[in-house]
Amino acid sequence: MLYAPPMLLPISIALMVAAVPEKSPLPDALALKKMTARLAPVDLEVDISKLPQPERAALAKMVEAAQIMDPLFLRQSWSGNETLFFTLAQDKSPLGQERLHAFFQNKGPWDRIDLNRPFIPGVPEEKPPSGNFYPAGATKADVEKWMKSLPEARRQQAAGFFTTIRRDAAGKFHIVPYSVEYQGELARAASLLREAAQLADEPTLRDFLSKRADAFLSNDYYASDVAWMKLDASIEPTIGPYEVYEDEWFNAKAGFEAFIAVRDDAETAKLARFSSELQEIENNLPIDPKFRNPKLGALAPIRVVNSLFSSGDGNRGVQTAAYNLPNDEKIVKEMGSKRTMLKNVQELKFQKVLQPIASVALAPADQKNVSFDAFFTHILMHELMHGLGPHEVAAGGKKVTVREKLQDTYSALEEAKADISGLFAMQRLIDKGVLDKSFEQAMYTTFLASSFRSIRFGLTEAHGKGVALQINWLLDKGAYKVAPDGTFSVDAAKVKEGIASLTTEIMTIQATGDRAKAANLIAKMAIARPEVKRMLDKLSDVPVDIEPHFVTAEKLLAEARGGQSGAAR
Repeated sequence: MLYAPPMLLPISIALMVAAVPEKSPLPDALALKKMTARLAPVDLEVDISKLPQPERAALAKMVEAAQIMDPLFLRQSWSGNETLFFTLAQDKSPLGQERLHAFFQNKGPWDRIDLNRPFIPGVPEEKPPSGNFYPAGATKADVEKWMKSLPEARRQQAAGFFTTIRRDAAGKFHIVPYSVEYQGELARAASLLREAAQLADEPTLRDFLSKRADAFLSNDYYASDVAWMKLDASIEPTIGPYEVYEDEWFNAKAGFEAFIAVRDDAETAKLARFSSELQEIENNLPIDPKFRNPKLGALAPIRVVNSLFSSGDGNRGVQTAAYNLPNDEKIVKEMGSKRTMLKNVQELKFQKVLQPIASVALAPADQKNVSFDAFFTHILMHELMHGLGPHEVAAGGKKVTVREKLQDTYSALEEAKADISGLFAMQRLIDKGVLDKSFEQAMYTTFLASSFRSIRFGLTEAHGKGVALQINWLLDKGAYKVAPDGTFSVDAAKVKEGIASLTTEIMTIQATGDRAKAANLIAKMAIARPEVKRMLDKLSDVPVDIEPHFVTAEKLLAEARGGQSGAAR
């Protein structure tokens, strides 16, 4: 059967793929099939039968707008992706179809799980760390030097989330807003969001969709981010430029992504209590009190949703299980941030990946302590803790963001912080009686098993690096033990101190903006040690993650186009 990509890229003029000598053997069709099988295929289904027809029509328009995030992200990831896509789409051989499948899984020709190794001929041996955000042929030092030469207002724009840096006709660097760089696609996405807004009944949903459409054309995302924070509707759309993982030079440029989901009101209500605990957790972080925030942003909404469709940076390689947005530190400081939990995605990850890992990596006596509730709650706390701890550094008489100070080390350290301080926060809630005491054993054991899930995302990826750092720190502190048979376990007497000490270490680096110390910690600790490698080898037959098939979204689009009637579930 021919591989059918999730969507076809719009026809556009793209840069030609530069051929380079092949330095490593490339996988054949059988090897590629095995490679793509690391992501277990799953049907992502959501019950939308209770949504009224106007809301269903609006939801279909949102999915159509979300589809546009795929070609945008492909272009952001590498300048040759669009041309390469068209080449692959024309190759109907078994090898060509396997290459196309792998290309769409990874949103490019490099294996994100396996150290970004190329799997298609004629592409650079190394995935460009600058993505396609900066001028071709420029070095990181070139861009840094140019940015430092700019007046402060222009420098902030050049280093901002929503601009690219290009060369003008004279070869000099200049700033290009996303609204200009991607104007064709963004104009179409804006039009679809406006159509969705006209169909939607709920006022906050209409407001967000309208303001996000405006932002796509104006390049000013502030008002739409505020509207997204205030969104309170049965449909939960997240669409636009958000995460900065693809910019490995500065962790500054935002990649386009989308998550279109339906809110689970019952589960959302259960988690509302955690929002009221955040200031108390911040006040008791194991860091110098001067680094704590005495007044967190007022809003800290938590949404539990079931994902209907995802795209762009939200659907490449390992699937997102939850997210904490926006990333704009100004909005976080003023209003807080929203945490969104993709419950159906998490359930599938737990069933297809975490439970099989636990049966191999943990001693039999510990396997019974692995629970979905602990897995789900830690993911929530991970997202909550992104909003806590240091976010600004005092430098030269002014405040700059931790992101700006730590640059390329920021994302890996921030992911490690959210994980480890999430455990610290959960222990705090157990000690207060907010969580039951019986939760303690399950949360530490489940996190240990889940660490082997996350480290398999790859040590070139922020989450994988962050987890490797945590495993090695906790091994060194005696909090994790390795049995003669290679299985891992938690030392209950040492794990709390190990977690608190790493929380202190990371947050202090962030508070002081010490990039050199951050780089040293990552270089020393974000590696796979022999005992970890041996366990990873034993897990080779367990899927690394899931590959969603958006069943409900496809039915919804077919219904909207008159191709099918009836409820989509």
